[in-house]
Amino acid sequence: MAEINWTTEAERWLRDIYDYIMHDKPDAAANVVSGIYAKAQLLRSFPELGYLYRKESDGDIRILLYGHYRIAYLIKSPKRIDILGVFHGSLDIDRLLL
Repeated sequence: MAEINWTTEAERWLRDIYDYIMHDKPDAAANVVSGIYAKAQLLRSFPELGYLYRKESDGDIRILLYGHYRIAYLIKSPKRIDILGVFHGSLDIDRLLL
């Protein structure tokens, strides 16, 4: 099984998502963030679950979908996955993942 590492950037995106939803629907905010986290945990056993976004010198960047959100992650090795960010589907991911 792979270890999942949430980057500081990814944690900030997750907090921002929570804060944004919290304004209108406090109960939904916790459910969405929990769902994103649970979906990312599937990568421990199935690292290639998401679709290939781009190949990099230090590994493949892949995208895992959860509702309206995209979880961007880097497979650094069979034992390590870095979550790079969590983005709403309406955002330009090419601009955000430089």
